[in-house]
Amino acid sequence: MVSDMVDVLVVGAGLAGLAAALAATQQGASVLVLERAPQEERGGNTRFSNGAMRAVYAGVDDIVELVGDITPEERARADFGSYTREQYYDDIGRVTQYRADPMLSDILVEQSGPTMRWLKSQGVSYLPLYEWQFKLPDGRIKFSGGSAVEARGGGDGISAALFRTVEKAGIPVMYETTAVALIDNGEGICGVRVRQGRKLSDIMARTVVLAAGGFEASTEWRTKYLGPGWELAKVRGSRFNTGDGLRMALEAGAMPYGHWSGCHSASWDLNAPDVNTLEFGTVFKRDDFMHGLMINLNGERFVDEGADVRAMTYARMGRAILAQPGQIAWQVYDAQTSPLLHGEYRVRQSARFRADTLEELAGKMEGINQAAFLATVDSFNRAVRRDIPFDPGKKDGRCTQGLAIPKSHWATAIEQPPFEAYAVTCGITFTFGGVRIADSGQVMDVDDKPIPGLYAAGEMVGGVFYFNYPGGAGLMSAAVFGRLAGTSAATAARLPPA
Repeated sequence: MVSDMVDVLVVGAGLAGLAAALAATQQGASVLVLERAPQEERGGNTRFSNGAMRAVYAGVDDIVELVGDITPEERARADFGSYTREQYYDDIGRVTQYRADPMLSDILVEQSGPTMRWLKSQGVSYLPLYEWQFKLPDGRIKFSGGSAVEARGGGDGISAALFRTVEKAGIPVMYETTAVALIDNGEGICGVRVRQGRKLSDIMARTVVLAAGGFEASTEWRTKYLGPGWELAKVRGSRFNTGDGLRMALEAGAMPYGHWSGCHSASWDLNAPDVNTLEFGTVFKRDDFMHGLMINLNGERFVDEGADVRAMTYARMGRAILAQPGQIAWQVYDAQTSPLLHGEYRVRQSARFRADTLEELAGKMEGINQAAFLATVDSFNRAVRRDIPFDPGKKDGRCTQGLAIPKSHWATAIEQPPFEAYAVTCGITFTFGGVRIADSGQVMDVDDKPIPGLYAAGEMVGGVFYFNYPGGAGLMSAAVFGRLAGTSAATAARLPPA
């Protein structure tokens, strides 16, 4: 146990917490990090991510600055494009139905590029993110903007790199240490009460940064805030994100803020465990729905699979599936589109069925109304605008006509064998509700006044996302607001007493 008072006490060791710790250290502050998980499971939700990060960039030179040299062959086969501040703002506004807090959006967008470069200075390395981009018929790749790079080694690579830098900086990390309450001396937050095993003790600090994640791993909190049925969702990330930091902040008088009934939830394989483990990581993601049909147990489509590019739609798909009978849906593909599926679809654990006829496939899809399923596929096939060319390299406008639920892009008839079906359910990634912060990262109380000594970052910041989010913006938000909170907390801690 560290007995001396530290300048900055960070609760949580995901990307937000580690960014806060490193930023505070750069300001000359003494720092201590608390991590609820054992060392082998450290890193929060970050380690379960694919490492994609959405940031402003002007063109290929900005990408080269992050990833290093790009070979002539890569330049020849890829159109890297650009992603402007205006595009970032537009994407945030569109997917959050223009409810995102303008001040938080400003910070996220304007600091995205500088924070990417700062992370590189802290040991994170990057690769071009080819996976999320448009694949052109001639084999070339057209970047769709936004998430142009991914961390080498994915989220696990981010975590490993930052922990190496934390260790080099001499920042202590206390594992298997659960924060249970904030300590308030009447003038502000001055420490945290922690539990190690059954033993309680107090750690005193001049400032505290809460970066303990959301409440996605708590069945109780999911049901309380997201609504009935959410206890049945599968958890895609860390089992330790059970709302501890949010509970402590609210008990200390923090203002609840943001979309408390909203979350990032995706299409997740039905065979996945109820709570994910680092062994599996992202192997159960099923995000290629735009290339096929999504059909519920009633045999009916329930969503526009081609509404937009994957990065703008996948994080809302889990909620749509959870609302279906049995919290189950089937993704259906034929020989024309199954080659477009990513490798996760082929893993041994996948709930995958294959057949040479649709009738045979329907017989393998447990619980589905077979007659309705066949009728739905037939109606869809007849509604496809075959006069519009199919082009997976852009939003092609190849749509359906006359259906109650249209498919806006990439509509392809399910007619060429073999046919494939994948059973999917809802996987929850992180929750959107949090606490309100000032532009310094300082937590605001219920009277909209700053709580002295208390800062927040990562999933704990409310008001960033509503209903949905642009892919790659979650990790970016963690890094941006973690760096901000750590810098501000250190600055406050080093000020002489008033």
